[in-house]
Amino acid sequence: MKHRFPGVADGWSRFDAPAGTQMVDQAIDAVAGWMRSPAMACSGGWFDASEATGELVGRARASVGRLFHADPAGVCFGPNMTSLTFAFSRAVAETLRPGDRVIGTRLDHEANVSPWRAACLASGADHVLAPFDAGSGTLPPELVVDLIDERTRWVTLPGASNLLGTAPDLAPIVDAAHAVGARVYVDAVALAPHRRIDVAALGCDAIVSSPYKWYGPHSGVLWVDPDLLDSLPVFKVRPAPDLGPGRFETGMPNYEAIAGVDAAARFLLDEGMDRVAEAEMEVFAPLLRGLQSIDGVTVYGPSGLQGRTPTAAFRVEGVGPADVAKALAAERIAVWDGHNYALEVVDTLGLGDQGGVVRAGLARYLDLDDVQRLLGVVERLAAWS
Repeated sequence: MKHRFPGVADGWSRFDAPAGTQMVDQAIDAVAGWMRSPAMACSGGWFDASEATGELVGRARASVGRLFHADPAGVCFGPNMTSLTFAFSRAVAETLRPGDRVIGTRLDHEANVSPWRAACLASGADHVLAPFDAGSGTLPPELVVDLIDERTRWVTLPGASNLLGTAPDLAPIVDAAHAVGARVYVDAVALAPHRRIDVAALGCDAIVSSPYKWYGPHSGVLWVDPDLLDSLPVFKVRPAPDLGPGRFETGMPNYEAIAGVDAAARFLLDEGMDRVAEAEMEVFAPLLRGLQSIDGVTVYGPSGLQGRTPTAAFRVEGVGPADVAKALAAERIAVWDGHNYALEVVDTLGLGDQGGVVRAGLARYLDLDDVQRLLGVVERLAAWS
């Protein structure tokens, strides 16, 4: 599989995937091919290049719709997940009133916390964060469900923790939210590269993802239930569409990135997400067990393979996370250290003032040799500390 990813040909073991994966060859070719083609244009015109641009966007919406088992009419493209979530929450803020509640979780990436906090501050609504179980790194559904009441208008949830790998059971929370007339927004950035997503089965009202976490270009994808999409008071310029995804696609779309998103989605569809999950866990299991077996290493998050994605957060006793990351980088092994924008997670774990954690995550281009390289360095660091 490594041959499909030109970015790993330099010999580095790239465990930095949770912050962004290397692009797959067909996505690279799609971006470059579009930029070289005469179809470089704006959509909406009467000439061939403009018509081809519109057709590209339609194909990409269809591909993402298939990937997420969602209506393509709700697929919106944007610069990144954070910008899309701010735009969405700003629109939602116009519908909130004092006394309303938006419920989130402390397991979330900050991009699914700050936008909703800002929306609540603007509207006078209350923003409440549900705790997670710090000991197990899990989010028992009842911790969120118990906060949902008739005042709740939105529940915002992580599809998976970008730091711990925890993939909560969202179905009971979605059901509880809908039972009181609330809507649900899911951050699937850390879930989409690793698990099959079925929006129709999950029943969420909106879900957001980052194609650069699933082998595409730097960009964002937001799916919104089409009826909700058309009814929200979106901030937009007057000539922008009044209906459909174009309401959220402010300004000129990044068509070349959309070409790459289409290709990356088709890569995952061809691979099959169940097959992707199985292959990744075959590599992740030795990584997780190996880290857990090293004296002096503490691994955070679920202890087993169930209910998680292939991301490991750990610390080495006596060695700061930044120093661990530097030592790994010296051996051409890429990881991230710190809070990784999961501020509420590291604070809950009591690590906010201790440098956070080391984060190592899998992608399709990592194999068992990469795992052994990482474990060997960590073992040496633990022995020296």
